[in-house]
Amino acid sequence: MNDDSHSSSDSSSNSSLTRQQARQIAANGLWSNNPALVQLLGLCPLLAVSGTIVNGLGLGLATLAVMLGANGCASMIRGHIRPEIRLPAFVMIIAALVTCTELAMAAMAYELYQVLGIFLPLIVTNCAILARVEAFASRQPLAPSLLDALMNGLGFTLVLIVIGALREALGQGTLFDGMELLLGSGAADWVIQLPGERHMLFMALPPGAFLITGLLIAGKNAIDDHTARRRPASQPPSEQRRVRVTGTIH
Repeated sequence: MNDDSHSSSDSSSNSSLTRQQARQIAANGLWSNNPALVQLLGLCPLLAVSGTIVNGLGLGLATLAVMLGANGCASMIRGHIRPEIRLPAFVMIIAALVTCTELAMAAMAYELYQVLGIFLPLIVTNCAILARVEAFASRQPLAPSLLDALMNGLGFTLVLIVIGALREALGQGTLFDGMELLLGSGAADWVIQLPGERHMLFMALPPGAFLITGLLIAGKNAIDDHTARRRPASQPPSEQRRVRVTGTIH
């Protein structure tokens, strides 16, 4: 009785998600281990589609939906699949989810579906999704896996939106142009015309995407370096913790 109750309590505690773990997963996905700015995964759609905000938002939401489904499925079947077929099974799951997402976007936002074109089915080959499924979801319970997918998907989507906003503003002089493709005719009036007539047209081309992405990566690295230099000086000595030793000392 005691052993069974103890093992059941251990399994329930392992499957639960503490607040500290949730914060760590969120920080990794959104900033510390961002798929686009740190891991440098999924750069093909990131550079090719992020010409406007609506394009980046549409592809980001599709990637987020696939990542959530893939992490959830991988976590639920992690104890019932042999290691030899694990990667092919994960790829098949991702492909099925991409097909469902592609059909849903074709039904609900057909014009945006046509704009994104081949980059929607190419989500199957997005290394950011397979990396999180293999490195995290296949080894963790359902709740942490879903949170990891949500944070990494949001981090990837936010980078797409920022790059799309900068490229649209500098290359076309507008913001939120074409939002009706995703949100319906009610968003047609959201477009903002920025002042000035001279625009850097190369920002709408692939070189502009490379430049903006490089500047974002450099900016993140500069912020991380500045934070790392300030952390030791701002941390008071009284907050330093000792290493806890478990077990019996003879």
